[in-house]
Amino acid sequence: QVQLVESGGGLVQPGDSLSLSCADSGRTLSTYKMGWFRQAPGKEREFVAGFRWPVITDYADSVKGRFTISRDNAKNTVYLQMNSLKPEDTAVYYCGADANRDGVYDYWGQGTQVTVSS
Repeated sequence: QVQLVESGGGLVQPGDSLSLSCADSGRTLSTYKMGWFRQAPGKEREFVAGFRWPVITDYADSVKGRFTISRDNAKNTVYLQMNSLKPEDTAVYYCGADANRDGVYDYWGQGTQVTVSS
């Protein structure tokens, strides 16, 4: 059973940085296509960053140049480094796992809140 757990969210000011982590203590994430998504109040969940199997990365236009996705297979962890944060980045951030690498994310974490406010 895949159990994704996100951590690292919080309240920061515009221009600050934050790093999110997503770990699965039960199984390795190394064979899964992983991605980060976010959902702001009143909006649908949207793609933020992910791996185009196996190592090429994709980013939403709104975060290109500011966010970086990475993974440490030895630690079963995927990261999202967020720099130059803006108020519009405020959302609940979720990591997802596409176990079959077919474009459908089968597993989700519980989410971590990121709030960017002065």
